[in-house]
Formats: sequence, structure tokens, C-alpha cells
Amino acid sequence: MVAVGRTAGRSPEQTRAAILDAASRLVRERGVSASLDDVARRAGVSKGGLLYHFANKHDLHLALATDWLERFRTAVLAAVPADDAAPGRLTRAYVRVSIDGALDAAASRDALVVIAHLSSVDAVIDLARADARRWQDDLRADGLPEDVLSLVVAAADGASAQPAWGGEPTPEELARLRGQLLALTVAQG
Repeated sequence: MVAVGRTAGRSPEQTRAAILDAASRLVRERGVSASLDDVARRAGVSKGGLLYHFANKHDLHLALATDWLERFRTAVLAAVPADDAAPGRLTRAYVRVSIDGALDAAASRDALVVIAHLSSVDAVIDLARADARRWQDDLRADGLPEDVLSLVVAAADGASAQPAWGGEPTPEELARLRGQLLALTVAQG
């Protein structure tokens, strides 16, 4: 028997992922004004199927932002080497993931466009602020001096945002910056 409201053969998790992917593409193309009908069509689900997962556009935007934030956090945590017990290990992983993300300028630009559109939603701003505070707390507890931490994180964030402004550093330039920032964290650890 096929479940109502989702494409046959898709699990609820796959359907949810398809909806978030469609929403992300539509937000990038049209901003947060993209309709739920458009998202459902793009995801290949009925509107009822979409509403099963997300009660309204507000919930969809929050889920999309949460997904982006959680994927970044998961990537950073996965990038912490098990054999690195020195102070700054989380910061080094943050640098690696942030700068490596800038290697694909087109994907980075697309992500920044989605983030910019979602940032026009008040509840998403609140969510992002809470996530930023959590990062701040986690990175401060990482054992680096505050001035080094501020410099390294700001540089990594700036490098990851360069594609939004047309900057496309070469892989060699990004590798050099990555190495310099990582060296700062080791020298202070």
C-alpha cells in the first residue's frame, strides 16, 4: 500500500529532504516569497504531503535554516581529528570546513544567496543568532586566546563569504590562507 501525500518509494525522511532541497533552490531563485505550491511541485509531492512535514511557510523557512546550520555544525564536528587533543582543535576544524567550502565558488555563492534571503525572516534571524552564540561559546571553550580566536574565525568566515562579492581566490590562495590560520591556532595552543 502506498502512503498518501508522498511519492511512492520515498521514505518520510527522503520526502522531507526533497522538500528542503526544493525549498532551498526556490528561495535562491525567488526569495522567501516562493509559494508552498511551487515548493511542492518542485519536490514532486502534493501540497498535502508538504503540509504533513511543514505546517506553513514559516515552519519551512525555519526548517531550511536549521538544516543549513546543522549541516555546517555536523561538518565541523566531523572534521575534528580524533588524535588532536590540543587547544584549538574545534577552531581548526571550523577553519578547514569554512575555507574548504569556498573552494566551490558557485556552490558557496548559491548558499550565501539562500542564507541572505532567509535572513529576511525574523524567526530565522533569531535562530541564527542563537546558533552564533552557541558557536561563540563552543569556540571560546576551545582553549585559544580570545584575540587569536577572533582573528582566525573572522578570517575563515570572510574567506567563505568572498564568492558572494565576486571574489574567487584560487585553490592555492585558499590553501595558503588555511595553512596560515591553522598555524596561528597551533602556535597559541
